[in-house]
Amino acid sequence: APAPAPVTSATAASPPPPSSTVPAAPVVRPAAAGERLEFPKLRASAFRHPIDLRMTRLLGTFRPLQTLVRGALAPLEYFMYLDNISSAVKVSERQLPRIHELLRESCEILNLGEPPSVYIKQNPVPNAYTLAIRGKQPFIVVHSSLVDLLSESELQAVLAHELGHLKCEHGVYLTAANLLLVLATDVLPAGLVPRSVKEVLQVAVRRWVRAAEFSCDRAALLVAQDARVVAAVMMKLCGGVGKGGGEMDVEAFMGQAKEYAEAVGRAPRSTWVAHAAMSQSMSHPLPVLRVSELMQWEKSAQYKKLLAGGKPLEMRGAQEALP
Repeated sequence: APAPAPVTSATAASPPPPSSTVPAAPVVRPAAAGERLEFPKLRASAFRHPIDLRMTRLLGTFRPLQTLVRGALAPLEYFMYLDNISSAVKVSERQLPRIHELLRESCEILNLGEPPSVYIKQNPVPNAYTLAIRGKQPFIVVHSSLVDLLSESELQAVLAHELGHLKCEHGVYLTAANLLLVLATDVLPAGLVPRSVKEVLQVAVRRWVRAAEFSCDRAALLVAQDARVVAAVMMKLCGGVGKGGGEMDVEAFMGQAKEYAEAVGRAPRSTWVAHAAMSQSMSHPLPVLRVSELMQWEKSAQYKKLLAGGKPLEMRGAQEALP
C-alpha cells in the first residue's frame, strides 16, 4: 500500500483575487483571552463526532495494529520533518511570535500539553495539514496564502482544527482503517471477501474520514468559542477575497447551509442520488454541511456541558494583532 498522506484539514480553494476597493466588513473576532475558557481535563472522546468516536473505539481493540501503524509512520514523520525544516519557516517565540502565541493558547485550551511545531510554507493554494500523530516530531503546516487570507481569530481556528487531528490521533486510526481496507480489497485472495462487503467497508472508511473533519471543527469551536469564527474560515476557503477585500457576511454564509438543506429536499431523486454519490466520494464534508453541523453542535447539551466544566483562560503573552 502507498505511504499514508498527511491528514489535510482545509478544503483547498483558489487563490484570492486582488483586493477590492469596497470597504471591508467588520472582522469576526472571539472574546478576549481572559473571557474565554480552557478545558484542563479535556479528552478527545468529549468532542469526537459520534461516527468518529464509534469507529475509534472499535479499532482501538486492535492494539497490535496500532503499534504496527505507529512504527510504520515514524520514518514518514521524520522525512516530513526534514522537508519542513529545510523548505518552510518554523514558527517560534522569535519567528512569527504572535502565531506561536495563538498555538500555545490553543494547546492550553484543548489540554494538549507540549505544542507541535508549526511551519509556514509558501503555496498559493490555501490549506493546512498535519500527519496527525503525537510522535517524536508532531507538526502542523500552514500555507502562506491561508495566513494572508484569514484574520487572526480565523487562523487560530485553523490551528485548533489541526490540533484536533493531533489530539484524536487520526493519522494512526485512519491509517489503520485504510490498511484493513487494502487487506480486504487487494491482498486477500479474490472471492474470499464478497464484493458487497468491500463496498460497505469503503463507504464506512470514507464516512469516518469525513466525520473526523467534523470532530476537528468542534475542536476549533472549543478554542474560538464562537461558531461564526469557524464559519468564516469555511466561507473564505469557498470564495474568500482576503482580509481587506469585499463585504463578506458570515451570517449570510451560515444561511446558505439552511438554503442547501431546503434545496436538497426539493431536488428530484435522480439529482439527489448523483449529488450524494459525489459528496460521499469526497475526503472532506461539503463546507455548508460543516457549518450546519457545527451550528447544531454549538446548541447541543454536549457542548454546553463542556463549557460548564471549563475555567477562565489566563491571558499571557502579547495581544497585538498579526501584521
